[in-house]
Amino acid sequence: MKEFSRLDRIGDQMQRELAVMIQREIKDPRLDAMITVSGVKVSKDLGYADIYVTVLGKEDKPEIIAENMAILKQAAGFLRGRIGQNIKLRVVPQLRFHYDESVQRGQHLSSLIERAIAEDKNRPE
Repeated sequence: MKEFSRLDRIGDQMQRELAVMIQREIKDPRLDAMITVSGVKVSKDLGYADIYVTVLGKEDKPEIIAENMAILKQAAGFLRGRIGQNIKLRVVPQLRFHYDESVQRGQHLSSLIERAIAEDKNRPE
């Protein structure tokens, strides 16, 4: 059984903290309330952390996604400071936000599969 590395534990803790902070502490009215943190990958030297987020319900609107990503990037310093208070680390990584397209791709593939199954049922044998 593989043990979790320290970086994995830090990433998991940051993911939990950021999920709560984005929902409760960022007071920007333009920020969509349905932002979820889908993953955090911390660099080996703790210099930076790549945070992957999904904007649920707005997958088909790139302008809303871009606006929400810009708001998160502006709030990165605030969020980093709050993480430093909540997680006892000597070095708190710089936060880099990325949009996670995996949910959108999964929904698209699922709809293609459903459409193919429906077309198969309607096809005469």
